[in-house]
Amino acid sequence: MRFLLAGGGTGGHVNPLLALAQLLRAENHEVLALGTKDGLEARLVPERGFQLLTVARLPLPRKPTISALAFPFRLVAEVFRTLGYIRKHKIDAVVGFGGYASPPAYLAAFLARKPIVVHEANAIAGFANKLGARLGGKVAIAFPNSNLQGTLTGMPIRQEIVDSIAEYDKGQARVELGLDPVLPTLLVTGGSLGARRINETIIESLDQLRAAGIQTLHIVGDRANLNEVSEPGYVRMNYCTRMDAAIAAANLAVSRAGASTVSEFAAAGLPAVFVPYPVGNGEQRLNAVNVSEAGGALIVVDADFTPDYVAEKVIPILSHASTMKSMAKASKSVGIPDATQLLRDLVMQTVDTRARD
Repeated sequence: MRFLLAGGGTGGHVNPLLALAQLLRAENHEVLALGTKDGLEARLVPERGFQLLTVARLPLPRKPTISALAFPFRLVAEVFRTLGYIRKHKIDAVVGFGGYASPPAYLAAFLARKPIVVHEANAIAGFANKLGARLGGKVAIAFPNSNLQGTLTGMPIRQEIVDSIAEYDKGQARVELGLDPVLPTLLVTGGSLGARRINETIIESLDQLRAAGIQTLHIVGDRANLNEVSEPGYVRMNYCTRMDAAIAAANLAVSRAGASTVSEFAAAGLPAVFVPYPVGNGEQRLNAVNVSEAGGALIVVDADFTPDYVAEKVIPILSHASTMKSMAKASKSVGIPDATQLLRDLVMQTVDTRARD
């Protein structure tokens, strides 16, 4: 079969798209991706060996302006561009993951009478996926508290992380990352661009962490503007290409609460302190609610994540083996490591149902 997977802009859209694409390709289906020229997909999709078809980046207008008046006409143009892709490549079904490329894909699939599957990664759906659902798309959700009604499949995660859950030895992972193989390890990440509050608080807390016998793997982000720090038990990098090793090496994580991050940590049974991004509609906090309520994570607002919080909450957790063990078990209890397979099954069921109609 031939599938068009639409989405992009952020890792939360691109990573699940690629996870599903790789599984479908392994089953000898043909997969093409639809995205924009300036999103993360422009680099990651070709790197994984998939063809990227492009549409224009069309932000949804928020105010009545001249460009807002032109938006419907530009959207129609991209819908017909995508309809051309569907016909040229004889696409059998469209799967959307949100982002700028998804609305043209959903509308074109509707016009072409092709099956639509919508994957919503966040607890709060955006405009694109709400549109896909309204057009009759079968909805898959990553979190049970999603504001879209759908089938809980979880968040497709990278295969190397799925594999590392069963195979990676903690000591080996730590050595590969330049860490001590036996010390309790804190993983800190604010996402690909970094998180200022998290970064600054952790650097200010290094003396306390070291005094407690805790080592830190700190992924500061590509845009972090921080002074160089050289401390025993502290490994810093701008971007980590080995998140499978980083997750395997860690006993506890401090991070933002993007959908992919929350899902990967839960699938691996990695306890976490989530510091949701403070701007937006609050979806990051809601992403982490399920694992928090299960007892596998704490949620702290950005302004409250200070060195005092690290001293009073983070260090005691890492220093108490039974607490770590119970949190790890709780985290794993809500993780869905086979989310890619579950989404694939829903896609195939949707296609089969349409074929019988």
